[in-house]
Amino acid sequence: MLRLKKAPLVTLLAVGASLGIAHAGTPAEAIVTPLMTQRLGDYPGKEALMISVEYPPGAEDPVHRHHAHGFIYVLEGSIVMQVKGGKEVTLTPGQTFYEGPTDVHTVGRNASQTLPAKFVVLLLKNQGAPVLVPEKQGH
Repeated sequence: MLRLKKAPLVTLLAVGASLGIAHAGTPAEAIVTPLMTQRLGDYPGKEALMISVEYPPGAEDPVHRHHAHGFIYVLEGSIVMQVKGGKEVTLTPGQTFYEGPTDVHTVGRNASQTLPAKFVVLLLKNQGAPVLVPEKQGH
């Protein structure tokens, strides 16, 4: 029983580590905290993963995909989000953003160079699939 309880924790820690990608030339990285993961029995092979993300001042993400339905809810500060083909939007506390499984997340950054921003992300994805897949340049 103890082994089963540790397995999800190890998975969540690995997810958090995989999302804390170093950005060349950028000192600030997103701080990702896994909150929960849940298999979705009504949808075989699918799971929900909830994480909190804190962008320190000036932090930004590389261009990437999630291969998941991603629902974002801003808690603090303001963030700038955009998917390929969509409009860049600046979100403040209480606002939301969605990206689909085929979207390329082209912009994800803190709108401020002086204040942190924090948001919650709910990802509906295939079980065991990587949370974030960096997008190759030129695609």
